[in-house]
Amino acid sequence: MKTNHLEQALRMADDSRFSDGQISALLSALPDPAFILTRSGCYAAKFGGTDSRYYHDGSSLIGKKLADVLSDEKSAWFQAQIAIALASRGLHVVEYALAAADVKGIGSDGPVETIWFEGRVQQLPYQVMGEDAVLWVASNITASKKLEALLRMQSETDALTGLANRRKLMNSLTEHFELFVRYKAPTSVLIFDIDNFKTINDEHGHLAGDEAIIGTAEVCRRELRSTDFPARLGGDEFVVLMPHTGSEQALPIAQRLRQRIAERAGATISGGLSEIRPGDLSYADVLKRADEALYRAKRDGRNRIVR
Repeated sequence: MKTNHLEQALRMADDSRFSDGQISALLSALPDPAFILTRSGCYAAKFGGTDSRYYHDGSSLIGKKLADVLSDEKSAWFQAQIAIALASRGLHVVEYALAAADVKGIGSDGPVETIWFEGRVQQLPYQVMGEDAVLWVASNITASKKLEALLRMQSETDALTGLANRRKLMNSLTEHFELFVRYKAPTSVLIFDIDNFKTINDEHGHLAGDEAIIGTAEVCRRELRSTDFPARLGGDEFVVLMPHTGSEQALPIAQRLRQRIAERAGATISGGLSEIRPGDLSYADVLKRADEALYRAKRDGRNRIVR
């Protein structure tokens, strides 16, 4: 659990062994900035923030209102968090992001990327400037957010192709099946694999097989619509999820993809196409139909799409 330096300092303030000057110096030396904010959103005081790797001097904020510093949307959000902390009378912990567009008057001098913070917001036991007030400690957690995003991406991305992996695909299929059940939004699913892939591996080696898979994935990225969702299911098998598209509209898209793969990836594909239908109990039903159509495509001579 992260140590709260400000809480330690405030406990020490009650210790008669420390003078007012020592306590003031300690508060000023805190690595994370701590603000006293009134109910109306006024910056009443600021302590700490000495870690210059993550924080700028915030002393110029004192006396200003949140609305003077932040965009209307962000200002309203901060005011709401202050109200929650005051109503709960306990520690209120929030995560929030600040981008250059959220802060008034900084323009191109602001941060290039979004900065993430953890806010620890606690009601003060006394009023400040005639108002209820909170202590808001802001800790920069951008590095941990980046790591979290990287790990999430790695857990959802196929290492060989860079497409979504099976796990991410299943999550997306679940989401779109629920959209169909609720709003009847059409969704088509194409399953395809590379024709004679075993022969490619056996005669030319696994490196040639990998190149065929990578080339096929690259054509998917180039040729499919921005709304389509290609994924590698495993081995040489791929799935393309086509939201808001019935199978009648999806067929020419699938045929164009088949032609482009034959032209650019040095391999042909066979595919089965289906769409979510009323009466389907889960996305497994549409996958099963598409898979059955794939086998018909192979039986009928390969290098074709069947639905």
